[in-house]
Amino acid sequence: MTNDSKLGSMAKLFGLIVVCGLLTLSFMVQAEQRHIGGSTHKTSPYHQTKLTERAKEYYQAVWGVDNLKVSQTASGNLIRFSYRVVEPALAKALGDNKATPRMYGLRSRAMLEVPVMDKIGQLRQTNTVETGKEYWMVFSNKGNIVKSGDRVSVLIGSFHADGLMVE
Repeated sequence: MTNDSKLGSMAKLFGLIVVCGLLTLSFMVQAEQRHIGGSTHKTSPYHQTKLTERAKEYYQAVWGVDNLKVSQTASGNLIRFSYRVVEPALAKALGDNKATPRMYGLRSRAMLEVPVMDKIGQLRQTNTVETGKEYWMVFSNKGNIVKSGDRVSVLIGSFHADGLMVE
């Protein structure tokens, strides 16, 4: 073999090693990107905010309630809506048996209802409301349609509480 053919063989071998190394590196980078992309936790598109002072004043003045709170149970199959009564005469509409409570999920566009149990009835408090007491109702969330971090609207007769965040 001549020196030129040896140099040509070595150049080809070196080129082959460089190409294999670059291919291996690109495959490793792609695999790492897929791994990182698959393990990230998806977060809610909404920022958690409390009711503004003006909204609190509105619910107290018009509906006689404050401390509006929506939370998910541990299993996620139920969503609890609770509120505290500050003016019983105004808050009477929330405890009305004839009004059907509903919860509308803004992200999922799902309408949740209060489940009715055979021996118990609706899973909500419908007593005569008293000042300072906290009342609640539970909405069925089969299939975890509404998730923690979602915004919902609560509708009970003419009462509407819009944009409440599920905790």
